[in-house]
Amino acid sequence: MPPKILLDGRAIGVSKVLCVARNYADHAKEMGTPVPKEPVFFLKPPSALLPGGGTILLPSQSQRVEVETELAVLLGGDGRDVRAADAMKLVAGYAVFYDITARDIQARARQDGSPWTAAKGFDTFAPISEAVSASRVPDPHSLAIRLRVNGVTRQNSNSSQMVFRIPELIEAASRIMSLESGDILATGTPAGVWPIVSGDELLADIDRIGTLRCTVAPRKR
Repeated sequence: MPPKILLDGRAIGVSKVLCVARNYADHAKEMGTPVPKEPVFFLKPPSALLPGGGTILLPSQSQRVEVETELAVLLGGDGRDVRAADAMKLVAGYAVFYDITARDIQARARQDGSPWTAAKGFDTFAPISEAVSASRVPDPHSLAIRLRVNGVTRQNSNSSQMVFRIPELIEAASRIMSLESGDILATGTPAGVWPIVSGDELLADIDRIGTLRCTVAPRKR
């Protein structure tokens, strides 16, 4: 059974979770990497989703796990080779999303030239809030994005700082793979990614979209 998220209280089955790397210039700078000239995508398995928030489980394989807050787009239509001018017709809603990363595992993968799947794909590594209808968000590119860890602000930015906006992301992604109703597109994170440890409490909010609360605990074998 595919996981489901809520869109204005209605359950939607998720097809795939498509994420964007380095889509904020300040985040690329803090990671010591260049701003890409075109969108860079990676996938998380749907099994990583944690709908509605909950407890993020830290795997024993990693000694450094970090949280990144993102605006997520929920697609409500299918498309292939979609033009940017038509892309927003596919958008059904928006949600608050955490891209959780085992950063030490990712660093080793980068050194080896290996995929990031292990660093990004652990169960609970994709918490997501209930989605709100796109009709309730006049401009998704002017939304304040904030993250507090244990009550302390760690990320404070705005979706206006995206390098590639949502229509461009949908156009680029649809040239690679068929997009389907129920797909989640996480649009990247601003600067301020933060390491998390057992016992932490995370609270993110995005204007007009909502909030996402999570706690952190070790994963039991």
